Amino acid sequence: MATCPPYPTRPPTHPHTHPHWWQRTWVRYGALVTLLALSGLVILALVREQTGTQGFLVGLGLAVLPVPLLIAAFRWLDRVDPGPWRNLLFSFAWGACAAALIAIVANSFATRWIATATADPTGADTLGATVIAPVVEESAKAAAVLLVFLFRRRNFTGIVDGVVIAGVTATGFAFTENILYLGTAFGTDQLTGDRGIASVTAATFFVRVVLSPFAHPLFTVLTGIGFGVAALSADRRRLRRVLLPLSGLLLAMGMHALWNGSASLGEYGFFAVYGAFMVPAFGLLTWLAVWTRQRELGAVRAELPVYAVAGWLTPAEPFVLGSMRARRIARQHARRHAGKPAARTVAEYEAYATSLAFLRQRGRRGRAGADYVVRERELLTELWRRRETARPALDHAARATAPPVPVAVPPWPVYGPHAAPAPAPYTAQAPYITSYATPAYAPRTAYPPPNPYRT
Repeated sequence: MATCPPYPTRPPTHPHTHPHWWQRTWVRYGALVTLLALSGLVILALVREQTGTQGFLVGLGLAVLPVPLLIAAFRWLDRVDPGPWRNLLFSFAWGACAAALIAIVANSFATRWIATATADPTGADTLGATVIAPVVEESAKAAAVLLVFLFRRRNFTGIVDGVVIAGVTATGFAFTENILYLGTAFGTDQLTGDRGIASVTAATFFVRVVLSPFAHPLFTVLTGIGFGVAALSADRRRLRRVLLPLSGLLLAMGMHALWNGSASLGEYGFFAVYGAFMVPAFGLLTWLAVWTRQRELGAVRAELPVYAVAGWLTPAEPFVLGSMRARRIARQHARRHAGKPAARTVAEYEAYATSLAFLRQRGRRGRAGADYVVRERELLTELWRRRETARPALDHAARATAPPVPVAVPPWPVYGPHAAPAPAPYTAQAPYITSYATPAYAPRTAYPPPNPYRT
């Protein structure tokens, strides 16, 4: 269970200031939902027109199979500091609706224009697949990452966030594209009468769903990594924050072009590109994502002890919050003894504490914004409100995951002139560290824990 807590409420604006109608939250959300809904209806009509109703239904049933696995993989990666579901829902909807619509319209128009200008339909299809499609599709998918990066900056703090947003966007795009390809293949089989393993539908399903379901996420994740590294850069390095996402986007376009062009490299060109480039790139990016996830857990263990010294956290909490196993045990303990609301509260406590650790890390490295003190106070307040429910569960998790204390075993006695002196008795160490060295970056403001019983 990974729950992203709601944002702490912002202080109200000045009573004499009234935002313009286009600056209101409900207007922006309404416009975004309307845009995605219209894009979805149009793309639905276009795909159904090309595949037919029966082909559309078959393609939909087959294309949905890899989606839960891919979404679950990205959610697992995001468990350390889970982002809100609305960001993932927007990313998937953008990829499946808006980006897919842009790609279909732009690719079709460009391919037809090239075919008319060169009078070579075959060459136009090859050029469109290897040049036009990678540029258009990766740009359309990158737009979702850019929007989250600009308008949900609090949720976009590092490489993992970029990988997750980009991967979910590409998963939505691949979902719609697979419906089109599988539905078209089914229509071809209906005309030729092919069935079973020898059918075009089976071959398309094997290549796109079984062999390479990670293709589109792999391309777009390169763009997400560029945005993630840019998010780690200081605000004053504007050139770097622009060049890094562009570099990731160009790499995504290049790998996409190589993948699309593999079909024109001969009979075994596809398998050569798949084995020589796609599989190693997938393994490398998977290792990078998991390594970054472990670094995030290490940052939690390194940054939170100063708040334990100040009294906001118990001494064991930084180590519990830096272990995914301990977090899970804490949520399970709360659910077992106090129900789902308590487990949700513990999950929110864990998420707020993780955000606090990342905020302090950015501040210590000089990358925090001007609202550092305000944001730190908000997060500490949210933790303090949930402490009565969360601390018993976290204490239980600390005891459950504490390393066993070694037991002193007396040495076997040796008699005679060569007998060694008995060693000093073993003193067991405390399972938890109760004192910490103050980090070099001290909090700007000391917040003594408020008295919850003071009126």
